[in-house]
Amino acid sequence: MHARRVSRRLLAQAGSLAAVAATATPILRAQGLSDAAVSDIARARSLASAMARDLASQGPVLSSWSALVDYLRVALAHLPREEFRVLYLDKRNVLMREEHRAPGTTDHAPVYVKEVLRTALEMSASAMILVHNHPSGDPTPSRADIEMTRRILEAARIFDIEVHDHVVVGREGTKSFRALGLM
Repeated sequence: MHARRVSRRLLAQAGSLAAVAATATPILRAQGLSDAAVSDIARARSLASAMARDLASQGPVLSSWSALVDYLRVALAHLPREEFRVLYLDKRNVLMREEHRAPGTTDHAPVYVKEVLRTALEMSASAMILVHNHPSGDPTPSRADIEMTRRILEAARIFDIEVHDHVVVGREGTKSFRALGLM
């Protein structure tokens, strides 16, 4: 009974099951959940993310855009800190590697253009999709997001590496730079 009461309280405080799953381990423990329950939540979160990633990476990423966006929302929408990732694609737009480039703070993740491009060149990637989250929940790109994307686009162009999109993920949804006309 105690576990149900704690679970209901956590769900009420967080607002959604996804937000509970993204809650930091120390907070879950402080709310009264056992180590076993905290481990179960972490395993469920990892499983959900792995399943969504698997669906998104079956074949060319661009032909399963909605599955990709679903995965990105599962993986990033409820993180407490900003995180920048790069999806490196081969010439058929199949995911070669997802790289967590930069963990950040609540409103900034440092991104180094030369590091993003260096990895693409080392892997012989033909294309990239840039992704990051906004812990505030609002996926609207900031001026800094737009400037950083412009710098990556310019550098990638020199090496004939296509940047298909930059997706910003928040609890309120996602925003695509391409759909917004920002690239």
